[in-house]
Amino acid sequence: MAEQSLEGKVAIVTGGATGIGRSIAESMARAGACVVIDYVGSSEKAGEAVETIRRDGGKALAFEADVTNPEQVNALVFQTVSRFGQLDVLVSNAGMEQKHPFLETPLDTWQKVIDVNLTGPWICSQAAARQMVAQGHGGRIIFITSVHEDLAMPTNAPYCAAKGGQRMLMRTLAVELAPYKITANDVAPGAIDTPMDKTVEQDPEEKEALLDEIPLRRMGKPEEVAGLCVYLASEAAAYITGSTFIIDGGMIRQSGSL
Repeated sequence: MAEQSLEGKVAIVTGGATGIGRSIAESMARAGACVVIDYVGSSEKAGEAVETIRRDGGKALAFEADVTNPEQVNALVFQTVSRFGQLDVLVSNAGMEQKHPFLETPLDTWQKVIDVNLTGPWICSQAAARQMVAQGHGGRIIFITSVHEDLAMPTNAPYCAAKGGQRMLMRTLAVELAPYKITANDVAPGAIDTPMDKTVEQDPEEKEALLDEIPLRRMGKPEEVAGLCVYLASEAAAYITGSTFIIDGGMIRQSGSL
């Protein structure tokens, strides 16, 4: 569909070298966007993602920037605009988790998870929005959160708190940036088949327990998340802002959390 084309758009995808982020980057490139893949410490994987996009006729570059470092994020935006002339879409995907029982969670674990999953998206969205406002033709901010912005997960309190915080950050930006024609939305995946979930795949009992929580009885695919992101970045979604889009095979509904 022409309205879902990203021709002429420029997108940054943080954490774009692997997993869901890589699938989003590749899907946006196939839809016509020039894509900048942000990464930390995985230059080989980022290079592979860029090569895949270029081999398929797309335009992409990789840039290393820690999303918790404002100077590096500003450099990421600057290099994007220097190379491709503008910035239209930010996909704030970079994230991490470290599981501990709440009573045993070290303060530095809390701080690290909050920094990457909440402060980082704040820094990135502010830098991107400033550029979009200066350009004067609007833009898209898409946060990759999690069903755990709503669904409690024992042993993962910092992660759940950060994802819940992202939801309210998104909602606030949706209202505050609307006069500039910048939309903000969350994409909240459930269990997605990525390298992060290898341990689940290797443990039949753990996998079966997980599938029992999902009405569709399977894990999601990264490209299913990516397709939704392409839609939200496109002109077809120009009137959508301030919303969370859950993509979890029915997990959160079965849990009764919403």
